Amino acid sequence: MDTALRDAYTRLHENYFPGTDLPIAFEVGGVTDGVEEASAPKGWRCFVCDLTKVRNGRSLAFSEESIGCRGGRFYLGYDAERFPDFRYFLSTGKPGEMEGERYKQTPEIVDELDRGTARIPTKGKEIVFKRWDNLTDADNPDAVVFFARPEVLSGLFTLANFDRSDPNGAVCPFGAGCSSIFYYPWLEQQSENPRAVLGLFDPSARPCVPLDILTMAFPMKMFEKVVGFMEESFLITDSWEKVMKKIDRSSKLHSP
Repeated sequence: MDTALRDAYTRLHENYFPGTDLPIAFEVGGVTDGVEEASAPKGWRCFVCDLTKVRNGRSLAFSEESIGCRGGRFYLGYDAERFPDFRYFLSTGKPGEMEGERYKQTPEIVDELDRGTARIPTKGKEIVFKRWDNLTDADNPDAVVFFARPEVLSGLFTLANFDRSDPNGAVCPFGAGCSSIFYYPWLEQQSENPRAVLGLFDPSARPCVPLDILTMAFPMKMFEKVVGFMEESFLITDSWEKVMKKIDRSSKLHSP
């Protein structure tokens, strides 16, 4: 990627979202030089929890062996099919055999949800995650993912809709936490008219992020446009100046 874009957004981020975390980015089949291999899990481990390391500045390459969650393996493309009885796992469970998550009312709803699910071609490839400021000219990210609180999200959401007349510049599809971070943003990147993806509403993934944090993921070709028009947007108005004061208050409230 153009490192001038990286540096330009870093400056803009500090101007308009001061004191908040830079986003992370991912690339399917990305360059792994100087990138740490994500360790193989010992038992179950949520992929979203591992991204804390990336948010803190470590660049990680995930492979099929790195993912310890069956949902994560599916949404990252390493498993082509759901595991047996997933329809019960996500819904009612099976008495005496399996406790259901009860995220869907019936197994039949789960069947309909999964019908026609797209498959992502990651088999045999690694997925590289880096914090924005660690990107190099050898990287070609598929999407950029923000972990943010409501004041910052309000700005990101409005930017996602700034250059379009329809009201759906951002979407919020149901799915596991990793689906909103990786699966749906990757699919949007393949679209001619990509949309941002709001997420991390999955109760199972919530323990992996700090209090009040959600995600907003931008397909890369959409994010490049966003960076280009930020300084002609609402961010330069008095209205955003007031929100920036709330961002500062929020940062102080949530500081360790």
